[in-house]
Amino acid sequence: MVKLTKIYTRTGDEGMTGLSDYTRVRKTDPRIEAYADVDEANSAIGLALSFSKGEIDPDTLALLTRIQNELFDLGADLATPLHDTYEYQPIRVPADWVDQLENAIDKYNSELPKLDSFILPGGTSLAAGLHLARTVVRRAERATWHAIETHGVEPSKKGTDAGGINVVAAKYLNRLSDLLFVLARVANGGNDVKWKPTANR
Repeated sequence: MVKLTKIYTRTGDEGMTGLSDYTRVRKTDPRIEAYADVDEANSAIGLALSFSKGEIDPDTLALLTRIQNELFDLGADLATPLHDTYEYQPIRVPADWVDQLENAIDKYNSELPKLDSFILPGGTSLAAGLHLARTVVRRAERATWHAIETHGVEPSKKGTDAGGINVVAAKYLNRLSDLLFVLARVANGGNDVKWKPTANR
């Protein structure tokens, strides 16, 4: 169990922050930007759920609540460079989480009418909130790929360099954005707000 006894530490006042392996990096490091965007995505999902007013079905609520917990784990993964050895067991996003998202996408999408147009991010408050969360997740995915381009995907010998990034984290975020798109359509009851090209407006 995590116990937080102090909220501010003043250790970041020089523009540096600590990773989970206790190394210090700049707050502008792509790794930090990636897990900060994941944190924002998690908050956006929480905001979307607050719009549901109890109208979301229990299975979907349970799914999104599980995803919020998984995003916390994903942030911890991004904050822990890949090393050959550890003094503790790091949290890593497993590949089967990506499979579970794909299964959820297939399940919910099979219950929706086929798309015949691009759709606008709107409709019900819950749908709009899920669309917002989707776009933040997309940004988190881009930031994660930037971190991968910077640090690679290979483990390092602890203490020698920054260490790589778990590529499964980027794949998870990619599928999650797709799932949120589908769930936004579900929240609109399949009554999509369709894009009207200039010629048709």
